[in-house]
Amino acid sequence: MADAPQAAPSPVALDAVRARIDEIDAGLLALLDERTALGKQVAAAKAAAGQADRFGLRPGRETEILRRLLAMPRTGASDALVVRIWREMMGQSLALQGPFALTVWGGPTPARALELARLRFGAAPALRMTQKPEEALAAAKLKGGVGVAMLSGETAWWGRLLAEPKLKVFAVLPCLNVWGPPSALAFAEVEVEPTGADITLWVTDAPGSSTKVAETLSRDGVAAELLSEAGGLKLFTLAGYYQANDERLARAPGRLSGVIGAAPEPFDV
Repeated sequence: MADAPQAAPSPVALDAVRARIDEIDAGLLALLDERTALGKQVAAAKAAAGQADRFGLRPGRETEILRRLLAMPRTGASDALVVRIWREMMGQSLALQGPFALTVWGGPTPARALELARLRFGAAPALRMTQKPEEALAAAKLKGGVGVAMLSGETAWWGRLLAEPKLKVFAVLPCLNVWGPPSALAFAEVEVEPTGADITLWVTDAPGSSTKVAETLSRDGVAAELLSEAGGLKLFTLAGYYQANDERLARAPGRLSGVIGAAPEPFDV
């Protein structure tokens, strides 16, 4: 037997709900203001410790925070809402600690690239769109610089990271599967640490099909999936966190190959 339809709340009950929402909003604003102010204290503490010139971006720490929050019991807040709100707060905090700027190359889909960059880093950092991926790579080497570039079959721009050992891919965008398939990479001169559930970005010029390369890697215990291919280069994601000098990758096919970074798995796998 179907449940009887619930009656609409009375005007008195609705007013009470709205009053409670107003109270919560005021409390949230006070906490948000307090949290934002702590970003300034972090900057002051770093300056006192002689770390004022160090870029404050810590992808591993951000991932730890989000995973902890997403594991907490919830009755209404979706994963997307939690990630979106905390990304905004993290971006704002980082912007208060020093220079923080995004340079974005969108290829044939600049609007999508812009959307992915803002979803990942929030509205706080300055953002500049560029016509060439090389410009995003160059800007990422500046203090507080982060590059975001779309994956495109027209260019293997990510292969240039093999010659830029200080630049590391630290995020595959978007970070939630519900926001779409992997479409862009974020990179900067930052330390990339294992988070416990990662994928490694690995480039090779091995000839033949991507399936053949993946099969060769699998025989050495490495699970690989093609992410992009262009200009004779292939970009794979490897399940897990791999060091650049891992012996299994040294035995992998290809004369020109290497790790260009690592990123956390999507939060909604």
